[in-house]
Parts: sequence; C-alpha cells; structure tokens
Amino acid sequence: MKKLLSVIAVAGMFAFVACGPSAEEKAAAEQKIQDSIAQVEQTRIADSIANAEKVVADSLAQIEAKRIEDSIAAAEAKPAKKGKK
Repeated sequence: MKKLLSVIAVAGMFAFVACGPSAEEKAAAEQKIQDSIAQVEQTRIADSIANAEKVVADSLAQIEAKRIEDSIAAAEAKPAKKGKK
C-alpha cells in the first residue's frame, strides 16, 4: 500500500510539473515584462523633458522680470531733461 501511494504521489508531482506554463506563455510573460519596462522608461523620459522645460520657462520668466525691473530702475534714475528757453 505504501508503494502504491508513493507511486501515485510521484505521478501526481510529474503531472503537476507537466502542467506548467508552455513556451508560448513564458514568451508572452517575458514580452509583457519588456513592455512594462519600456513604458516606465518612456514615462521617465517624458517626465524629465517636462521638468527641464519647466525649469527653462521659469528661468526665462525670472530673467524677463529682472530685465523689466532694471529698465524701470534705470528710467527712474535718469534726471528729467529740462528744456532751455
């Protein structure tokens, strides 16, 4: 009886292993992983570009604001010209 149960248990293990994923299923799973990695990389690159564009836009806005402030200060610093009669 022990031998019969041992043979059945071994046969069951072999049947369980034989029911594993096929080569096609393994390839599909690997492709899914590669697609996920590509999507993450693409999102990371897009986020980096958006961040760089925001930094450039902010810098340009600060430069423009500083230029306007300097122009106003220079205009206020000039003495008003008085015409001679």
